Amino acid sequence: MIRQIKNFLKLESSGGILLFTAAILAIICANTSVQSVYFDFLQTQVVLKVGAFAIDKPLLMWINDGFMAVFFVLVGLEVKREMFEGSLSSVRKASLPAFAAFGGMIVPALIYYFINHHDPELVRGWAIPMATDIAFALGIVALLSKQVPLPLKMFLLALAIIDDIGAIVVIAIFFSHEMSTPALIVASLAIITLFTMNRYKVVSMIHYLIVGSILWASVLKSGVHATLAGVIIGFAIPLRGKNGETPLYHLEHILAPWCSFVILPLFAFANAGVSFDGMSLEKLTSPVPLGIAFGLFIGKPVGVFLFSYVAVLFRLAGLPQGVNFKQIFAIAVLCGIGFTMSVFIAGLAFGADNNSNNMLPLAQLGILIGTNLSAVLGYILLKATTNKNKVTA
Repeated sequence: MIRQIKNFLKLESSGGILLFTAAILAIICANTSVQSVYFDFLQTQVVLKVGAFAIDKPLLMWINDGFMAVFFVLVGLEVKREMFEGSLSSVRKASLPAFAAFGGMIVPALIYYFINHHDPELVRGWAIPMATDIAFALGIVALLSKQVPLPLKMFLLALAIIDDIGAIVVIAIFFSHEMSTPALIVASLAIITLFTMNRYKVVSMIHYLIVGSILWASVLKSGVHATLAGVIIGFAIPLRGKNGETPLYHLEHILAPWCSFVILPLFAFANAGVSFDGMSLEKLTSPVPLGIAFGLFIGKPVGVFLFSYVAVLFRLAGLPQGVNFKQIFAIAVLCGIGFTMSVFIAGLAFGADNNSNNMLPLAQLGILIGTNLSAVLGYILLKATTNKNKVTA
């Protein structure tokens, strides 16, 4: 049994499978006799108090603002690594996924806006269908890992990372609350300290942990969304130490399994619990779920493929070696898997702090529909378009 568990954890697709399983479990809990236990558990108040400083939030918010900040540290590490040494390290490498990511953000947002523009409250959700779930999408690709060419995988990875950068910018600009000047001053001092440590090649993780915790708490109190602190911390970790150490790779190696097997499944379990009580066909086809589902399932592939095709047509970018446009379209469909970041942004747009919080279950439903349709069709298309690349034993 232990050997089987270890073998499962080694699979490239295991993170995506756990994410999907946690989401299904959440839906079951939200629609069975344990419904009240499930929602009451997520609303359990958790208090952290040090002297006069206190953070008092329900468990759901600790997961979304706290644990997800760790995930965003990993995102920051991955983005920095790819920008300096990977698939985003040159204009040539980054150009096609950058065009694709831009199209994959703007077209879904426009589709959502077109369907919901009549109501200012509903328009708040325009950014929900913009994001691609890296873990989920790569999990689907990993199911066909033996036949998917490496350049195509790298294209998806680079696209998803640029997509995440776009989502981070959107969160920072559009989903911050009233600012607290004292908290922003503390956050600024913490950021200066972090990048000073980076400048002098400090490699001790305990120092980054202490200053990073101060940054997270101050950003949380400042009105800027706390998960952005995670990205800053990730960027502050040096690639190389004075004696050849590799702190960024070391921390990424530590955080990756925790994020894949604990934090993201926990996030899915806490946020995917959509109750179908009172749900009707009329609500299912209302503007919010339609705008999100269409944005993910139609807007994402159209935006990613169209912008990629135009970029190659006008020689602004080139196709990766051994990759054709049929495969690019299959990847474009997979980009409609927007689960983690889409759910996260939905919580910011329609969560408890907003007057339109009754829209959150409908937004979550739209995400689940768009994500599942994209996953199924994307898998079918990717399997069909890469079958000739299959490696035989």
